[in-house]
Amino acid sequence: MNRVLLITLVLALGVVVFSLAAGEWLTRPARAALGAPPPGLPGEALRIPYGDGQQVSGWFLPGRAGEGAVLLLHGVRGNRLQMQERARWLQREGIGCLLIDLPSHGESSGDRISFGRREALGVQAALAWLRHKLPGEKLGGLGVSLGGASLLFADRQPELDALVLESVYPTITDAVQDRLVNRLGPAGAWAAPLLLLQIPLRLGLGVHELRPIEAIRSIRAPVLVASGTEDRSTRWVETEQLFNAAPEPKQLWAVPGAGHEDLRDFDRQAYEARLLPWLQSHLRKAPVAWGETDLGKMAA
Repeated sequence: MNRVLLITLVLALGVVVFSLAAGEWLTRPARAALGAPPPGLPGEALRIPYGDGQQVSGWFLPGRAGEGAVLLLHGVRGNRLQMQERARWLQREGIGCLLIDLPSHGESSGDRISFGRREALGVQAALAWLRHKLPGEKLGGLGVSLGGASLLFADRQPELDALVLESVYPTITDAVQDRLVNRLGPAGAWAAPLLLLQIPLRLGLGVHELRPIEAIRSIRAPVLVASGTEDRSTRWVETEQLFNAAPEPKQLWAVPGAGHEDLRDFDRQAYEARLLPWLQSHLRKAPVAWGETDLGKMAA
């Protein structure tokens, strides 16, 4: 009996230690030195101040007048490099881009990753900068995972004309449980509460404050929600729940066979064929029809 008790205590201690280490790693800043845009990515490096001495770093790539511009936001523990191929593609089509490192990522300031809530302050600053830079253009936002959640939490943003959300979690409870079950099997569901209990201690936020599914109810922009059908970190049923909570106009795109990964890398041709006409229809001053086949034809 004592041996069974000892084994149980050791296992319980192991779970606690694992959850503490995981909580530290998940919220620790993901720094990277990036500097100027890579060769072949024509643009300018910038730093956008906000709040009390905070700043977000990024690259701005100009487009053509009347084609609009998009704020591109990467996933958790990534940086603006994750979005550079989207930026190259959009700029070729005449759409301007602003790529930033979310707070606590890359070269931006921040002391903890907060799963979109505090990252939203940097997103608001970037959107305000983009609106000031391009006062006559329509603006869109495209966020992957954490980037999409940050867009939804940016509730004081200048009004957007288009919003693309890729692989965005509906609630932090879902996100934690999905990822732990994905890695640990059924035992992950038991470990999830230990990670969730750390959120108020590490971030000063309640679990109830990390619910993109609530934030999406108040958006005013047309939204396209996309995710992979085989995503085990944000399950398809959760993507449907997020989509159902969004107001009209909205569209849902299931990417067959894709997991929690870069949807453009998974199927570049399908990605560009789906998103380009949708973005053009909302960002061009003279919108194109959905049935237009010559996607390379740009307005003067």
